[in-house]
Order: sequence, then C-alpha cells, then structure tokens
Amino acid sequence: MIEYSIVIPIYNEQENLPELYNRLKQIIDTLEGKSELVLIDDGSKDNSLQILEELNQKDSGVHYLSFARNFGHQIAVTAGLNYAQGNAIIVMDADLQDPPEIIPELIEKWQQGYHVVYAQRVSRKQENWFKKLMAYCFYRILNRFTDVTIPNDTGDFCLMSREVVNILNSMPEKHRYIRGLRAWIGFPQTAVKFNRDPRFAGEVKYTFTKSLKLGIDGIISLSRKPLKIATYLGLLTALLAIFMMILVLFWRLYQAPTQLVGYAMITIAIFFLGAVQLICLGILGEYIGRIYDEVKQRPIYTVKKAVGFNKIQNINH
Repeated sequence: MIEYSIVIPIYNEQENLPELYNRLKQIIDTLEGKSELVLIDDGSKDNSLQILEELNQKDSGVHYLSFARNFGHQIAVTAGLNYAQGNAIIVMDADLQDPPEIIPELIEKWQQGYHVVYAQRVSRKQENWFKKLMAYCFYRILNRFTDVTIPNDTGDFCLMSREVVNILNSMPEKHRYIRGLRAWIGFPQTAVKFNRDPRFAGEVKYTFTKSLKLGIDGIISLSRKPLKIATYLGLLTALLAIFMMILVLFWRLYQAPTQLVGYAMITIAIFFLGAVQLICLGILGEYIGRIYDEVKQRPIYTVKKAVGFNKIQNINH
C-alpha cells in the first residue's frame, strides 16, 4: 500500500532532475510508509525522458509517464493525479523552487486532519520587482473575479488527500486550473509558509504569456463574472450614448456650430462603441471556445509510455 505519491510535471528539466531526485530521496527515506515518485514527461525535447528511465531502473519507487506531445503544465499535473496511488498526494515543480524539505511539514498538517495543505510563499528570491508586483496583483484580481477564495501567493505546490484527488479526477473539464479546483472542492485546508527559492538550473518555463493564459483559464473556469462585466459595459455604453445625444442637442440649440466638435464627437463615439463591442465579443468568445472544447469530448492527453504503475485509478484521458 502506497502512503505518499509525489507528482512532478517535467518539461525540459534535464539539469534539475538529478538534484531533484537526490533531495527527494533524502526526504522519502525519513517518511513512514511506502512512497512513490510520479514523474510526468510533458513532451520534453531534451534528455529528461532518458534520465527518468535511468532513475526508474535504479529505483523501483520512481514511476513515470511520457506524453505523446507537449500538453502543458496543468494537464501534466492532472495526469499525475490520475496515476498516483498514494493516500496523500504531493504536487510540486521540478525546478526546485518548491523545496522538498518542507514536505514533512505538509504531511504533519495532513496527519492533523487537513485534506489540502498548500505551500504559501512568503518571499520570492532573485525575482525582479515587476514579476513580484504582477504576482501580487494577479492573486488579488483572481479572488475578485472568481466565486471561490483562492489563497494568495500559492501555486500548485501542495498536499491533497486521496478523497480530494478522487474528486479532482472525476472532474471532466479540459481547461484545468488545479489550485482553483482544489479550493472549489472544499474540505479543511491550511497553509505551510515557505521562502521560494530561485530556479536551480535551466530556463523559466512559465513566461508572462503562459501565466496570463493560466490566469484567464482560472477566471473563466471558476466564474461567470466576466459575462456580467460585458452586460455592465453594455449598460454603461447606453447611458453614455444618451448623455452624448443630449450634449449634441445642447450644442446645436445653444452653441455656435463648429465642424471640429461634431467630427470629434462622432470619432470618439465610434471608437468607444467599437472597443466595447470587441471586449464583449472577446469575453463571449472565451466562454464559447471552452464550450466547444468540452463538447468535442477529446482526451485531455495521450500517453506514449507508462512505467512502474501496478494499479491505475480514475483515468480520464
């Protein structure tokens, strides 16, 4: 019986994998109960898969999946949760910004009765002020828009109980935002605070564009508030149109006619209405696009190779 599963998505992390394994092995050897490493190769283009094969041959507790192509971080985490067999499942990244040394603290909280124990960042070492500011604003804006409370300054680094993971695995949506879904599920949750380390080696995988897409996925999948914003924009535009109509009539009746004012008003009105319409169409398009993806019923990932798994639970790919 496996007690702990450590799920780690991997994309071009060949420089980090040896150090990651060594540090995790030191932690695993101190834990009571059997543990497994569930490593998901998300279509890496470097030697990550070969390193996973070598680790598996050296250590029977290392299990790995290899995707047929790159499907993205959240889908890789989803696959790891599908295949993980432990009673407690720890999710972390491979770049060692999530320090393995706090795993015993996560487990201690779980043993106290919490079903979700998320690692909450206190500081971000070697990150510039702009990235820190964007991260700070992101979580506050996210909580304003979503219908569930997502703890500030938290990522996917967490421990989840088997009950929570089973519910996550039963959710069929394709645009996944794991930290939002785990908050939506409920159950007793608590935090373990830590200082986020700099990346051990290699290049940052989450660029600004990818982070923005993840944030949009989180808002769209957890809330209908953007649709309400489109409605409010429409009402505001109608009120402004009425105000502008009254203003134009006032100028016509009580002010000397001037072509410049008339052209300026018309140009401003056209651009403003066009911008509002495009914003509303964009919001509607995001929701319709997700409906389109869901109704196709395609698998969310395809596995080229799965090694070390004796029992597969709740596979929804």
